[in-house]
Amino acid sequence: MSLNVLVVDDSAVMRSMVIRTLKLSGLPLGEVHQAANGQEGLQLLDSNWIDLALVDLNMPVMDGEEMVGRLRLNPETQQLSVVVVSTESSDTRIEKLKRNQNVEFVHKPFTPEGLRETVIGVMGGLDV
Repeated sequence: MSLNVLVVDDSAVMRSMVIRTLKLSGLPLGEVHQAANGQEGLQLLDSNWIDLALVDLNMPVMDGEEMVGRLRLNPETQQLSVVVVSTESSDTRIEKLKRNQNVEFVHKPFTPEGLRETVIGVMGGLDV
């Protein structure tokens, strides 16, 4: 099984780093889509099959928290596996997101191993 992934971050450099890390991690990647904000991310979710979304929190137009909230309200995307990849330092905000929006969290800067293990965990243990 290959994973179709959506990477949502306002930094093109960070999107490239996440994608490169995923490719080097040995994860079975299929299509990889990119968006610069939550609004673009939701548009891509409407027109593509996505197995996993990696979403930053702090972005212009629509932040990651609003994007995740909206996708959780949509019956077609409410079960989507989501990993928030952010510099967010508020433990309260992180725990609230994890509890209320069913996401996992990876701090920037991340290690390739940490991102890989989190993705494997949210995807229910991939055969890698």
